[in-house]
Amino acid sequence: MKTIGLLGGMSWESTESYYRALNEGVKRELGGLHSARVALYSVDFAEIEALQREDRWAEAGERLAEAARCVQAAGADFLLIATNTMHKVAPEIEAALEIPLLHIADATAERLREDGIRRVGLLGTRFTMEQAFYRERLTERFGIEVRVPEARERETVHRVIYEELCHGRIEATSKAEYLAIIAALRERGAEAVILGCTEIALLVAQADTPVPLYDTTAIHAASAVARALDA
Repeated sequence: MKTIGLLGGMSWESTESYYRALNEGVKRELGGLHSARVALYSVDFAEIEALQREDRWAEAGERLAEAARCVQAAGADFLLIATNTMHKVAPEIEAALEIPLLHIADATAERLREDGIRRVGLLGTRFTMEQAFYRERLTERFGIEVRVPEARERETVHRVIYEELCHGRIEATSKAEYLAIIAALRERGAEAVILGCTEIALLVAQADTPVPLYDTTAIHAASAVARALDA
């Protein structure tokens, strides 16, 4: 079994979901008392969030690259960045490593393509929804058309992530707002919706809506388990 490198803490609530999914996936495949081999580095999210908010992405990339090198030194065979937003600095992290990076957008796009999805809605932080690093990767590498919510809806999605989900708060009113936004994306032509922030799956699940949802945390973790167990 290969060792999975996990760069987490952004936020720790979603990193907990990753850790559970990785171990459940290995146990499901191997049975018995098997669990995943994981090298985890959990950053202080307050520091990273401040860099996001102040648009200091280069510094954020340097900090995460340093943390990723620690994961590599701990024996990881490949790396996961346990957050969608910080894949904005994935090139800087990749450049600092000798081990491969399993990109969350690639894992998600491959699942979408397997399912024949060509037009997808995207929920996430405003950085993920509005900037090019995530949307363009899906379009240019995989031919998937990406649609995002309207401006006011994007503000709601972003606020709920940082003010509620990253603090472990699950609010019924916010869930209703998210489900309305998902339905609106479907009305605007999305065949499915990507839960493109690792915390969103704490709030909404497939049982809540008829619109197909793609949980990036679950997809990323499943892809990592497959790679870890690939002989």
